[in-house]
Amino acid sequence: MQRRYPAQPLVGVGAVMIRDSRILLIRRGKPPAEGLWSLPGGAVELGETLAQALRREIKEECNLDIEVGPPIAVLDSIFQDDEGKILYHYALVDFWVNDVQGELVCSSDAKEAQWVPVAKVASLELTAGLLPLLDHLGFSKGQPPKEPPSGVFYFTQLKHC
Repeated sequence: MQRRYPAQPLVGVGAVMIRDSRILLIRRGKPPAEGLWSLPGGAVELGETLAQALRREIKEECNLDIEVGPPIAVLDSIFQDDEGKILYHYALVDFWVNDVQGELVCSSDAKEAQWVPVAKVASLELTAGLLPLLDHLGFSKGQPPKEPPSGVFYFTQLKHC
């Protein structure tokens, strides 16, 4: 799967996992968001459903087993180079996670993984699409939701590199 200068958009999944007023975030270890904090997740592989891909990615990145809930957000993430060519293009679907089992162990392409208290999230260097989603979920009011929102949040991120 060619991520840089792809022939078509790549599909990715992310997990919104909230436990005791903390959200699980990872610090990305690879471009295009290397070093930034984001939801754990990754690319869907051929033949996988979105839910299967999410369970696999969370196991690989965080060593956790999850019960995938409903989709809660869709993000267009498009990065262009200086010439206007598409450098990266992802269509991302974020899911609510109903249950999390296991001990958090950071691995795979994540540099770091941690359960971040609500009050600390805004102080981290986040990926561009994450803050609008967290605001939509109520994090800016200091209280994360206890259940999935009723609708799907949509956001487009167009970035020039």
